[in-house]
Amino acid sequence: MDYFALFLDGICLLGQGVMHILFVKRLTGKKLKPLHFAVYILLLVALQLVSVRLFPSGTLSIAAGVLELYAVSRFWMGNQPSVSWLAAVLAFYVSQLSFGMINSVEAALFPRFIGSPLLYPLLLAAQVLFFVLCAGCYYAVRKFLAWSEDAPYIGLLLFPGLFFFASELYILETAYSFFDPIVSLVEVGKHSTLLLLQVMGLAALLCTLYAYRHLCQGFQAQAELQSLTQAAQTQKIYIAEAQARYAQTKSFRHDVKNHLSVLDGLLKGGKLRESREYLKKLETVSEALSFPYQTGNPVVDILLGEKLGLAKEIAAEVSLVLPQPCGIDSFDLCVLFANALDNAINACRAGTGAKAIRISGKQQGDFYMLTFENTCSGEPLPPAGTGLSNIKAVAEKYRGAMLTEKNGGQYYLRVLLNISPGQLFDMADVRTGTAD
Repeated sequence: MDYFALFLDGICLLGQGVMHILFVKRLTGKKLKPLHFAVYILLLVALQLVSVRLFPSGTLSIAAGVLELYAVSRFWMGNQPSVSWLAAVLAFYVSQLSFGMINSVEAALFPRFIGSPLLYPLLLAAQVLFFVLCAGCYYAVRKFLAWSEDAPYIGLLLFPGLFFFASELYILETAYSFFDPIVSLVEVGKHSTLLLLQVMGLAALLCTLYAYRHLCQGFQAQAELQSLTQAAQTQKIYIAEAQARYAQTKSFRHDVKNHLSVLDGLLKGGKLRESREYLKKLETVSEALSFPYQTGNPVVDILLGEKLGLAKEIAAEVSLVLPQPCGIDSFDLCVLFANALDNAINACRAGTGAKAIRISGKQQGDFYMLTFENTCSGEPLPPAGTGLSNIKAVAEKYRGAMLTEKNGGQYYLRVLLNISPGQLFDMADVRTGTAD
């Protein structure tokens, strides 16, 4: 039986070491070299052998194992200290919890099989069940935590994790011992209660992780709301400036006849020098009212001029004329172009070599296709952020679609919009059920 117990202990220790590393890898998304993996397993076995001889309780060997796994996560995987501590504590807590739950079942059921040949296959089955339970708990922890690099206050989870871990170690050290051939109903009830407490401890941990995940989502939603509020204020400024520029242009056009009359009088009077000075003043006024890009929409013209004007290192080409009348609200156009230009400029600056942005548009019937093409780095693109989500929302509002594509060092964003003037009213009728 001693050799069999030694065999089970070796299999258990090896399996725990493998699952520790796999759990930390998948939780943090970091990689580990096979050599480091093997070194961790060997050190874990060495710690166990030393603890059996020097520290029979096993608590110090577990603490040393946590420290070892922390070092692997911190220095070999490159994780932050708080993340490394949390991952190490959770990894050992789950394995010890699974071990304790299986122990509760064994202590309640297995003593009656002492001396029977059935005890050996039952112990093997319990070992397999331990691995299955441990893997399931690791999966549940990763699912409920859903950790990411930018998760705030991740270190706060270390305190409830340590509490659950310490509670489990106390249960293991005080409640379990060698099998007694005779087990009373009181003992069965005791171990059943311990099993229930451990299940409740796991549930409490998962609830804590779930609450933390939703807290992070709340922080993210708040940050996105602040970003959207700032973007909305900026877009209102663009619209106000466009309206003011439109009023100035309208006023200038209204006075063109008067300006021509003054200029005609100067020329007829032979006052060439005064005529040239007057023309220069008119040219200055007209340049102040003109836009570097002419799309037919003053809001878009101002936005293009400002965004692309600040990115002078990027070659820009705009071949775009928005149809008039256009069924797209100026605020929505501002949202679309502002986010698309910000993404394109940031992508260009992140790349090397030539930097270029090309914007074009094409109308077909009641639909209009906007295409934003820009250079980018060869690295994989990050997940879609708030900017693309806002563009997609505008496209869907106008019964269109958004498509993205990356081809080598070129990135394409295509936005299809329904520009028929009455289409928004049709959408409102469909929502309220008043369509004919």
